[in-house]
Amino acid sequence: MVRLDDGKLIVQTVDFFTPIVDDPYLFGQIAAANSLSDIYAMGATPRFALNIVGFPIKELPKEVLTEILRGGTDKAKEAGIPIVGGHSIDDKEPKYGLVVTGEVDENKLIKNYGARDGDALVLTKPLGTGIISTAIKKDLASKEMIKESVNCMTTLNASASKLMGEFNIHAATDVTGFGLLGHLSEMCKASGVSAHIDFDGLQFLGGVLDLAKDDVIPGGTKRNLDFASSFVSFSDSISDTKKYMIADAQTSGGLLVALPQNEAQSYAERCTEATGLEVKIIGHFTPKQNSDIIVS
Repeated sequence: MVRLDDGKLIVQTVDFFTPIVDDPYLFGQIAAANSLSDIYAMGATPRFALNIVGFPIKELPKEVLTEILRGGTDKAKEAGIPIVGGHSIDDKEPKYGLVVTGEVDENKLIKNYGARDGDALVLTKPLGTGIISTAIKKDLASKEMIKESVNCMTTLNASASKLMGEFNIHAATDVTGFGLLGHLSEMCKASGVSAHIDFDGLQFLGGVLDLAKDDVIPGGTKRNLDFASSFVSFSDSISDTKKYMIADAQTSGGLLVALPQNEAQSYAERCTEATGLEVKIIGHFTPKQNSDIIVS
C-alpha cells in the first residue's frame, strides 16, 4: 500500500488463474470478481484495474479470448471501475485476472489481524467451489450445482465490504486458494488468538457433501488439509470427508469477518439480504491455545 498526503491509502492486489468453468464469459467474470476480493476485504473502494492475460492464440479461436475479456469488463463495470489497459502473452493454457487498485481512508483500513477474544466469526459465502469445479472438470456436476457455484463465484464481495463500514469490525480477510482453514490461521496467528469453528454452522454449496464422499477432491484441497494438520485440531466427530470440505480451496470466496458477538447476527442478516447468499456465524475466538483452530 502507498500512503497519500491526504490521509488516504492506495492499495493494490493481483490475481489470475486458469479456467474453472467451460464458458469463457463466465470464466472472465469469476476471475475478475476473485481479483477484486482482496480490495473489498480491506474495506477499500476499487478505482481501476489492468488485465493480465495468457492465451494460446494459435490453438484457440480469438472469439474465446474476446468472451473472457468481455466477462471481466462486465464484472468490473458492476464494481464501478474501468479496466484501463493490461498485458497479454502467448501461453499454452488460458489464464486471466486483474491487477486492481483501490483507495481507503487510513483510519478505515481493515486488516487481517486484530481479532479479539470473544469475537464472533462470520463467513459471507458458502464453501465448496473447489470441489464443484473439480466435479465440472470430471463431468460430474449437475446443472443446478454449476448454476449455484457460478452465482456464488460471480457475486462481488462489494456489499459485504460496504456493510463492514457500519459495524465495529476488528479484522477481515477473503477466503480463496488456501481455504477457510489457511486464511483463518493467518488471522489467528497475527491476532494472537485461536478460533473455534462449529462444523454444523458452516454453509456449503448443494451437492458438496456427496461429491466429497465420492472423493471428488481437488489437489489444492488435499494440500490445504495436509498443511492444516500442523495448526488445526479436529474433534473425533469430524470425518475425513468433512475435513476435506472445510479445507476446500476456494475461488472468489467470501469474506471472513471478526466482530463483536452482539453485532454479528445483524451483520450476517444484512449481508444475506444484500447478496442473496447464506451468510453464517461460523464460530468465535478465544485466548491463544495449542492449536490455531479447533473444529467440532
